[in-house]
Amino acid sequence: MNRLDTNQPRSQVIDRDFLEHRAKLIDLAAFLDRCERAEGTDDFRLKALRAAIPLLIDGQSERARRVLESFSDPSSEPIPQAPGKGASGAWGGPS
Repeated sequence: MNRLDTNQPRSQVIDRDFLEHRAKLIDLAAFLDRCERAEGTDDFRLKALRAAIPLLIDGQSERARRVLESFSDPSSEPIPQAPGKGASGAWGGPS
């Protein structure tokens, strides 16, 4: 069975994937701890990350889509010029 197979028992999904995702959660916790110990204030990326975390445990479906959308620019009109060369990973609001 592959990970996209929706007919597998929940226990099988947990057995296969739990340790991987446990490690990711611990890594996220360590990142937030480092940010809190560092001097300065949260920028838009950290604010976006903090805002997305409650979506993980709200009991609603399509968490991955909703988290991705929370990081995404909701506008539909193209901008005249990109503010930089690369993506920042979170939408910082209108320029």
